[in-house]
Amino acid sequence: MTDHWEIYDVYKALFALAAGVVLGMERELKDKAAGLKTITVICLGSALFAVISQKVGGADGETTRIASYIVSGVGFLGAGVIFKDQVSVSGLTTAGIIWLAAAVGTAIGFGEFFLALTFMVASLLIVYASPVINRVFKSKKQTRTLIFTLNKEDIHLKEEIVSSIEKQGIPVEQRKLESKEGKLVVTIEAVVRVQKMKWLEQYMVGNPSIISFSI
Repeated sequence: MTDHWEIYDVYKALFALAAGVVLGMERELKDKAAGLKTITVICLGSALFAVISQKVGGADGETTRIASYIVSGVGFLGAGVIFKDQVSVSGLTTAGIIWLAAAVGTAIGFGEFFLALTFMVASLLIVYASPVINRVFKSKKQTRTLIFTLNKEDIHLKEEIVSSIEKQGIPVEQRKLESKEGKLVVTIEAVVRVQKMKWLEQYMVGNPSIISFSI
């Protein structure tokens, strides 16, 4: 019986290794912060925690006590790959894959091979199909960070520029106002319809008060 369980644990380790490689390869090919090695190790580690939890706590019916901490522990790893740049956030999908890898590894550790395979395939389907879905159901609005520079003495023109943009039906919200070397740098967030993007670009280029800008 002992030999049987030891062999079964080897199967779990091999399955967790394969699952981690499959999930990690997708991130590796996209050159993300957490790639093949990281996600494979997370999947293997989660499976090991589940196996230990089952072996140690099985007699007392506490098989989930150790494994329950995988959920909170992997959250710290996921948070480490999320980056915020001004108003944009990146790394959320990678953090989700890390969380999924931990869940798949835990399921494998408890011997739920079919369950782990089902959810892993489902997640990969949505990851690979999402670009196609985005093209088919492409949003008609885009959230853009608009940064433009004015001379300090032209501070009064800031409201005029914002008002002109809003009159075109483009909602804006000021995020930051900075003073740099006698210049004012204004950062606003604008929700722009696709057909209004060209107008916005032409307006920013043609406004003589704007020294420089980026969208």
